[in-house]
Amino acid sequence: MPGFEQMRAERDSLDTIWMNGEFTDWEDATTHVLTHGLHYGTGVFEGARCYDTENGPAIFRWDAHVERLFDSAKPYDMEIPFSKDELTEATLEVIRRNDLESCYIRPVAYYGYHQLGVSPGDCPTDVAIAAWPWGAYLGEEALRNGIDVMISSWRKHASSQIPTNAKTNGLYVNSLLAGEEARRNGYEEAIVLNKEGNVAEGPGENVFMVRDGELYTPSLSESILDGITRDTVITLAEERGIPVHETAISRGELNTADELFFTGSAAEVTPIRKVDNVVIGEGTRGPVTEELQSAFFDLVDRKTDEHDDWFTYI
Repeated sequence: MPGFEQMRAERDSLDTIWMNGEFTDWEDATTHVLTHGLHYGTGVFEGARCYDTENGPAIFRWDAHVERLFDSAKPYDMEIPFSKDELTEATLEVIRRNDLESCYIRPVAYYGYHQLGVSPGDCPTDVAIAAWPWGAYLGEEALRNGIDVMISSWRKHASSQIPTNAKTNGLYVNSLLAGEEARRNGYEEAIVLNKEGNVAEGPGENVFMVRDGELYTPSLSESILDGITRDTVITLAEERGIPVHETAISRGELNTADELFFTGSAAEVTPIRKVDNVVIGEGTRGPVTEELQSAFFDLVDRKTDEHDDWFTYI
């Protein structure tokens, strides 16, 4: 993916990762092979973006991200041994020390090394924060022209099985399976259905549908993550008088949609051109998608003074 290639290309210029209260050289930010989180997926994480705005570098909706990090830890009885303010200051300093203006930010908390066995027992909670340059997740062309996706054969787990409102490390094997299946079959990304057969989400994105000028997105009861970019787009749509419906969406409704798009901190607002080779609408970025995408990028570039409280300036 373009983002990872950019990170590899620029890795030599990145100096610092924050780990457990200390700033560590990038190459020394390591963990033990018997770390509990490595064996059982027992960790939670976030993905946030810092934008190089007209008012200077700023993290978009950081407060919401750090709040969700702490909320994600709760089902696993994981106590993060740093306050939200401490993680915020650490994040700002990581960006400063790496001399970044626009970047992707990855805070992660996980059960560390002490003992093995499914129960974490007395394993400590380790916390790390890294940041690196990351352009358009699915490519700049995808933002303009959209992407082709497939309906994955893999289903999203139900919230009665594993908490879907927690951004849990181990659960992303479901995303990996769906995304790699799509790429093996010549698509850029996947859409995953829930156990009822309704639309859930993408491997790392929420899904929106446009029909007759109105916006539809799966509700939180459809086994989806409560995406922060999803919430942003809902807010922007409502402010522009676009009706928003959080509801169940059947697989068949995707084929007859006027427009479809993904949202996510990495994907931002990415149009969907085809689903299983069925052309969506006119096969281009639709007018509602374009309006909301433009509103989103105007917002994060600070070309508007709306929602200044959503930004944490470096």
